[in-house]
Amino acid sequence: MEDAATDSFVHVRGASEHNLRNVDVDIPRDAMVAFTGVSGSGKSSLAFGTLYAEAQRRYFESVAPYARRLVQQVGAPHVREITGLPPAVALQQRRGAPSSRSTVGTLTTLSNLLRMLYSRAGTYPPGAARLAADAFSPNTAAGACPRCQGLGEVHDVTEDLLVPDPSLSIRDGAIAAWPGAWQGANLRSIVTGLGIDVDTPWRDLSQKDRDWLLFTDEQPSVLIKPERDRIDHGYHGKFWSARKHVMHVLADSQSQRMRDRAMRFVEGIACPECSGSRLRPEALAVTFAGRSIAEVNAMSLVDVAALLRPVALLAEPGAATPTAESGEATEVAVRISADLVTRIDVLLDLGLGYLGLGRPSTTLSPGEAQRLRIATQLRSGLFGVVYVLDEPSAGLHPADAEPLLDVLDRLKASGNSLFVVEHDMDVVRRADWVVDIGPAAGAGGGRVLYSGPVAGLEQVADSPTGRYLFGRAEPIEHSTRVPQGWLHLRGVSRHNLRDVSVDVPLGVLTAVTGVSGSGKSTLVTQVLAEVVRRHLGPASEDPDDEDLEVDLRDATGLEAFDRLVRVDQRPIGRTPRSNLATYTGLFDAVRKLYASTDEARARRYTASRFSFNVAEGRCETCQGEGFVSVELLFLPGTYAPCPTCHGARYNAETLEVLHRGRSIADVLALSVDDAAPFLADVPAAARSLQTLQDVGLGYLRLGQPATELSGGEAQRIKLATELQRARRGHALYLLDEPTAGLHPADTRLLLTQLHLLVDAGNTVVLVEHDLDTIASADWVLDLGPGGGDAGGRVVACGTPAEIATTPGSATAPYLARRLASSDGVPGTPAASSR
Repeated sequence: MEDAATDSFVHVRGASEHNLRNVDVDIPRDAMVAFTGVSGSGKSSLAFGTLYAEAQRRYFESVAPYARRLVQQVGAPHVREITGLPPAVALQQRRGAPSSRSTVGTLTTLSNLLRMLYSRAGTYPPGAARLAADAFSPNTAAGACPRCQGLGEVHDVTEDLLVPDPSLSIRDGAIAAWPGAWQGANLRSIVTGLGIDVDTPWRDLSQKDRDWLLFTDEQPSVLIKPERDRIDHGYHGKFWSARKHVMHVLADSQSQRMRDRAMRFVEGIACPECSGSRLRPEALAVTFAGRSIAEVNAMSLVDVAALLRPVALLAEPGAATPTAESGEATEVAVRISADLVTRIDVLLDLGLGYLGLGRPSTTLSPGEAQRLRIATQLRSGLFGVVYVLDEPSAGLHPADAEPLLDVLDRLKASGNSLFVVEHDMDVVRRADWVVDIGPAAGAGGGRVLYSGPVAGLEQVADSPTGRYLFGRAEPIEHSTRVPQGWLHLRGVSRHNLRDVSVDVPLGVLTAVTGVSGSGKSTLVTQVLAEVVRRHLGPASEDPDDEDLEVDLRDATGLEAFDRLVRVDQRPIGRTPRSNLATYTGLFDAVRKLYASTDEARARRYTASRFSFNVAEGRCETCQGEGFVSVELLFLPGTYAPCPTCHGARYNAETLEVLHRGRSIADVLALSVDDAAPFLADVPAAARSLQTLQDVGLGYLRLGQPATELSGGEAQRIKLATELQRARRGHALYLLDEPTAGLHPADTRLLLTQLHLLVDAGNTVVLVEHDLDTIASADWVLDLGPGGGDAGGRVVACGTPAEIATTPGSATAPYLARRLASSDGVPGTPAASSR
């Protein structure tokens, strides 16, 4: 091995994280290295679980033990030795922080600069005191609107909710929010005593009386005289307006039933004090270039850059020297504006100009959030760092991927190393080096098939990546289908879709395409899903459904559907107790199988005994979790296998029941591929296992916790669960980027299943960026032409070949090259597609 001072490689010896098989590999520094292989092969285990985890561990060795508790650590990897490893930064695909206070501005730190700009260089009202930068932040006590506490939204009642039927009188229950029984009768008596007719229809009462009854804070006391059959003695009754009653219940009631009822009359509305800006009036009164900070936060990044650029240009050599007398063109204003514009330009280069600084991070896609983090790192100026990236091209249109790759080249040119986990063959071609893991997933993977320059992978016969990278993959045979009818949507308006008309063909596979932010997901997962759900009625609803405000002038063709199936990348469960077996339903069949054994019958064990969520069958030490929490002084807490059941999750008596020599815990530890022959004689389980294999998930364990699954794996599990059901009627399947995070070999398996769904008489509509998938579709709806306000229109519709020739479509040139190089058949390469 070379001297450490001159050696330019990271040397990994004996890596055994997850499914890695004692891996030895040498990886060059100061290069872009692509880690490839099918889903589940071990790419992330090597890149993130081993290399990044070891770099982080070494860094924390230099940090005071007490301080380590303040930072989440990934844990020490299972590896014998790593040498030549620089400090590392991980840029992973993950959802935005679950906080309504986290925004694009806070993620990129642009908000800090903007607040400083308004504090130091803003135009204040005459006589107003200068504010500190914190006063322009809704996340501080100094800046937050006192009414909404900086959230921009308050929950309040509205007349429409309080009085759903204005044809009723007060006696007949017009004010639905008021209590019933004796309290309701009491309020009616008080209203009568106040001189308001309780028998007049609500709509005929004066507006003054209606507003007072619903919204007043007054609580007059009224003498209620004795009434025959109701009260024997007079008393003074206190009035409660409908709003005051609802707010009182929500604030003070201990009854969940009453609180749930009160919530029916409340909705979130923009705060009337700050108009949703989240800031105090004093901050909103300060302007820069004629705009308040709230107005700038609401603008797109493109518009913010245009607003600040004239001031920023004063920092250029030869520009006029700013003076204190020039108002907003002071030296402070020029320097901060120049820094803001420089940082925003990086985001514009990454195709994120349609985002606004005030956009909540919870609404960003994983790809958008990762590009924001990449832009922040580019400005950090770090040198000699390893950036470990998780599929940076996932969820990106080819037009958006090009500038991203240019930015990655700039990171490398700055003296850094890029370790990129990637499935996109065009990105792999841009790499200097490739580490291919495989050949299969799970136990069938974990080996380094090849490590070297990209061209050398062509000689590795066992590599699935090589087959797709160099055109040896078998094409998918598919004949274009003819639509069997149409779903017509007219006047669609939501987010950036404005009065759009869309025709969706029935009985075919439709790909909805366009650049990031063009409105694809809004159209498919919100508008189309909500319109069909409302048509089908309550029977179509699931726990994740929510009513959406969708403006729609007209919709025809809905009668063609008898079922709606949405397959997205949301987790299949939020706790480790939810797993592959429980979600698909196959575990019910397995528990019944064990309950039917002679041993179980002799002990009178029912199927519930074999659930790790039930007290009689689970291990009581870990409550069926399989692990226990271990608190370490001055170190972050950790988890260890349960000392009683050793991770089996069941008590000893339950584990004594065997089927073909295996306990119920042994079955949960099996992979789908291993469980298939073991449970072949259990029809319900066998059917589930076969569909999981069909979508490429044979490597997952039956008991794999939902929290360990990627978004792509969760989506395919949902699809497999749907596929195992009996085919009936005409269903509409909606999928949001189903190929995101999939190797081309896994994409092929998924596409085969989707085409089978269409062949069975269903309609499939998917949001997609993958060119092979788009080329295999029967019909394409291309939105754009840009993102945000520059998008939201149907640019083109037709077959893939027709889309490829459409002027003005951002998708057309990339799709045309893909069709020309592969004759329109997925599975073959297109070296020039990007």
